[in-house]
Amino acid sequence: MAFAYRADVLAQLLLHGVRPTVRTRPATVFAYVNALYRYELRRLREHLRVRRFPQSEYYGRVVALRRKYPLVSRHPSTWTAAGTPGESPDLPLC
Repeated sequence: MAFAYRADVLAQLLLHGVRPTVRTRPATVFAYVNALYRYELRRLREHLRVRRFPQSEYYGRVVALRRKYPLVSRHPSTWTAAGTPGESPDLPLC
């Protein structure tokens, strides 16, 4: 199955170094981007723990990190252009 990713989605993915092909399932790409986001969030928590910045800055840094990953807030089925085949939610990731 071929997937036609939306241009805005591809632009966001490219910011993270992700270049899906037309055969790459949106759910697979979502899982990867979500893992990147969670990694950066854990790293931010660790920096707070070792006091690399004051706790009063933590909330702002979390918000900035969330804004860096807007695709995590969108369901992968919305990543493809209208009229292209979507994914069935019951399909396994692999």
